[in-house]
Amino acid sequence: MPDVSRTEIGRRMYSLQKEKNVERVVERIRKQLGADWTHFSQEDQDLLKYVIGELWVYKEREFWDMVQYPRITVIAVLDIIAIGRKSLSHEIDTRKTVEEATAILLPHAGKEG
Repeated sequence: MPDVSRTEIGRRMYSLQKEKNVERVVERIRKQLGADWTHFSQEDQDLLKYVIGELWVYKEREFWDMVQYPRITVIAVLDIIAIGRKSLSHEIDTRKTVEEATAILLPHAGKEG
């Protein structure tokens, strides 16, 4: 039986937790969009998952409780997908990816009033 370090076990558990939570968020978005979800290609879905994964890493857990899933639109998802495309092509860095996606999912975050 291979010897697996605690660090490696921790990494694997973190990765599984991240994947599970990303799937949960994407499922909520899919349900919100209903039939419109079928218009997104697998590549689009993968880009959405990528951005949600980046947010999951950098945002506090309370962030996800503040997202108003019923207000997420097809346009918002297309914007998030575009952010993912720019991030993976290195047009924007991770910080900018997280900032832009946060502004879409929580449009009133950081705004007074």
